[in-house]
Amino acid sequence: MSELTIRIKKNPDGSATLSCTRADGSVTWQRAQGQQGRFFPLHDLTHYTVESVLGFGSGFFGLVAAGWDIQETGGQGARGPLPPEAITVEHIVGSLDAERAGGTTWTAAEFNAQAALFAATHGLAEPRMLMDTELERLRAVREELLARWRALPPGETLELSFTNERESP
Repeated sequence: MSELTIRIKKNPDGSATLSCTRADGSVTWQRAQGQQGRFFPLHDLTHYTVESVLGFGSGFFGLVAAGWDIQETGGQGARGPLPPEAITVEHIVGSLDAERAGGTTWTAAEFNAQAALFAATHGLAEPRMLMDTELERLRAVREELLARWRALPPGETLELSFTNERESP
């Protein structure tokens, strides 16, 4: 089991800083400026939601908890390509981001059809099908986190605790 303390700081200049402290005290961090400073906190909170609610062990935060640096999670570093589960998680997160940005709500059938097409196109195993109740839970948890982020004054930090029940590669 890996533990991680996640801190997302809303900087006064509009940028955001993501800092992750592992159980052993090691830290990895990244600063996002400009448009990325507005996008990545929402994306990271969606990652947290998907990985926590659905119990994925090898998503972004699972990999970071297991010792990956944030920069390595792009699949281009010394650790090599991302594990298939991390790609699946990224797709779910991206789909939820697209939903939010477009102001739409997909049914589980629409979500699953799109996920199956993505998996087939990228040579991945058939994805786990999500139920409407799971999508509702994901959206509710994410919205609570996004509301906390929006209410956070500039210069303050949102702190979350992530526990990975499954060990990542």
